[in-house]
Amino acid sequence: MRKIYALIFFCFTTSLAFAQHLISGIIKDNNGQPIPFTSVYLKNTTTGTSANVDGRYEMKLKKGQQTISFRAVGYKQQDHIINSDHDITLNVTLASESYTLENVNIRANAEDPAYEIIRKTIAQRKTHLEEVKAFSCDVYIKGVQRLKGAPKKFFGRDIQKTLELDTNRKGIIYLSESQSKFSFRRPNDVHEEMISSKVAGRNNAFSFNKASDLIINFYDNYLLENTLSSRGFISPIADNALFYYKYKLLGESTENGQLIHKIEVIPRRVNDPVFRGIIYIMDESWRIYNTDVYLTKQAGINFIDTLNINQQFTKVKEVYMPTGINFQFAGNVLGFKIAGYYLGVYSNYNVNPNFPKNLFTGEILKVTEMVNKKDSLYWVENRPIPLTADEKINYVKKDSVAKLKESKHYLDSLEKDNNKFSVGKLILRGYSQNDRYDKHSLSFDPVWRAIFYNTVEGLAIKYGVTYRQEYENRRFYSIRPEVRYGFANQKLTGSITGNYFYDPLKRASYGGSFGNGIFDLNNLGSMTPLGNTINSLLYEKNFPKYYYKDFVSLYTTRELATGLQASLSADYSHNKALANSSTFKFFDAKDREFTSNNPFVPEAEVPLFPDYSSVSVTASLTYTIGQKYITRPDGKFYTESKYPKITLLYKKGLNKVLGSDVDYDFVKAEIFEDRIGLGLWGHTSFLVGVGKFLNNDKMYYPDFKHFSGNISTIFPPNLRKFQYLDFYQFSTKEQYFEAHLEHNFSGFFMNKIPLLRKLKLEELVGGGYLSSPEKRNYKEFYFGIQRLVLRASYGFAYDGAKKINQGFRISYGF
Repeated sequence: MRKIYALIFFCFTTSLAFAQHLISGIIKDNNGQPIPFTSVYLKNTTTGTSANVDGRYEMKLKKGQQTISFRAVGYKQQDHIINSDHDITLNVTLASESYTLENVNIRANAEDPAYEIIRKTIAQRKTHLEEVKAFSCDVYIKGVQRLKGAPKKFFGRDIQKTLELDTNRKGIIYLSESQSKFSFRRPNDVHEEMISSKVAGRNNAFSFNKASDLIINFYDNYLLENTLSSRGFISPIADNALFYYKYKLLGESTENGQLIHKIEVIPRRVNDPVFRGIIYIMDESWRIYNTDVYLTKQAGINFIDTLNINQQFTKVKEVYMPTGINFQFAGNVLGFKIAGYYLGVYSNYNVNPNFPKNLFTGEILKVTEMVNKKDSLYWVENRPIPLTADEKINYVKKDSVAKLKESKHYLDSLEKDNNKFSVGKLILRGYSQNDRYDKHSLSFDPVWRAIFYNTVEGLAIKYGVTYRQEYENRRFYSIRPEVRYGFANQKLTGSITGNYFYDPLKRASYGGSFGNGIFDLNNLGSMTPLGNTINSLLYEKNFPKYYYKDFVSLYTTRELATGLQASLSADYSHNKALANSSTFKFFDAKDREFTSNNPFVPEAEVPLFPDYSSVSVTASLTYTIGQKYITRPDGKFYTESKYPKITLLYKKGLNKVLGSDVDYDFVKAEIFEDRIGLGLWGHTSFLVGVGKFLNNDKMYYPDFKHFSGNISTIFPPNLRKFQYLDFYQFSTKEQYFEAHLEHNFSGFFMNKIPLLRKLKLEELVGGGYLSSPEKRNYKEFYFGIQRLVLRASYGFAYDGAKKINQGFRISYGF
């Protein structure tokens, strides 16, 4: 019995020793206005939190006397000694920091003292950038996006109803929170494990919050590259900052025994990619103490109008680490007025971590099955920043609606409305029958895209229906039957394609198709059906050439290792050459006639190849160097790599297997990289490929190596595409070398022209090269401008030293 009493006494005293009490309150300024996002930390530690947008804070403390520091950019830090033996309400009023120039001598016509401070800070930039070799910390991220106003309808949809807004079409459209353990090792190794995640109205969703997305280090020369701008933005303390910024010393103050210089950063030229605002520099060590800077449209940001970046640093041993960072944004897109913020609170730093041996792999974020299963009680106990009144309402309302939406009764009633059939919908957008409860759908193609014209089939229709069944964690299978009929050649073809995506973590799927159909002689494609229809009917130009085949195709693909994707396919086909069946056109061009379906004999319908059968197998490996990824229960998600992607492929034509008439061996290697960032000079993309038929004993034209050509003025863009090369003339059964290079200056020059800079045009130059027995030393060069998905260019093509083509090109799409 005594042992039991002793155990009870021990547990009781232990619980008292580890009991935590809540300190909470509101932080305001001298005018009684709340100060949002004030840092609240145990003094001389990185244990703490932040106030919310209304200035309200909450923090749990262990029993005993402790000192709490309240700190906000532009306000004088306050320290309060707390005896936390019970819950405490502590409202705080922060006085504006008084930055004076009392000790600064400024002579008339002399250089502002800020320049000398900045020079010393720049001299120490690289030292401060590299001084912390590794660290780990806890991160809490909160993201809020609001609509401040919106049109009544958008593409025929009621915006208030669709986005669940109030009667003024205002409200929170995205609210999320997450907690993570974040680890970093220089130069760029990161690993984050999400502990909890909550998204309003999406009970089974994972937050988009990622700690590495909030990393912004002003000790780097360029920031936010390939995010809000292709070029990125120049840090106020970059090596070349003095060329882009002017500086003004606003005053000095002492905080925690440190002399802090308050310096305004001002663009030398209004439209340079630079920040505006205030940075705070510590004397003697020349470190950044705080930042309160912003970007505007004039600096070249896309999608939003302004972005404010507020960053606070706290001493951790002998270095300073960011303990709070806040991105606030606002914009107006197509009548939607948006505003919001992403707030990161960093705590419990360890700047001398002992990481496990295999912590840093390609996995930058790990999200486990239970991350989004934490209930509301967990968040009440562990949420470091209190919710505002409207955020509480938003969670309750959207979570309740989300539960309702999961019920079969609600989903059936919703689908009853959404699944209503209309002829207009079928023609323009296609028609879908969805069953969200059982997670399957039946989708009918838009009619307008199904109708086209070519000289082989005449007026034709190609129509398909897709059935899709989804399972947990993004697994699904789909089945698509498709029919095609040409009214001139009176030929009906059809096929069925199936696909099963069975392992999201391994990006693994298998599938196949069988049937018959009419296909482009160039397996990379030549022209869209709509583009060919317009060219044929209006201009009497029938560029694409076709053939018929019966086929069976099977494939499987799977990730073998991080960044290494393997695929294997087997194909059977029986192929037939085709001839034109129609010469119909709207306008008869006197200087031209339709050409035959044989690209090498345009004047006569001579079959390009005899009827033959083909059996082939293809194996390929694609490896992305330095591939990073996010692991979630519903899959593995690759992020953009800074390094090239390499592809190796081998294809074998099997002779006499199932009556196959082909016998060849083809190998190729390709290296590709998209958007190599070059700072202010924009970004570069390239592709280099080489291939050879090791054996070409029995081959026919459809089995040749084809190239992505173009001979039309308007076309969809693709780095692989030659902009002036014939679709068919230079396909090879020997060997080839091709290269493509394109550089986008991202407005480097246009931004300096007053009348053009508001258009946000991006300059580009590029070129392509091809060498094969059929076309030696083909070269093309082009230059142009681009805005979002549209681009216009002018270029020249050369066969050796002879110019063979030139002209404008207009492209659309990504």
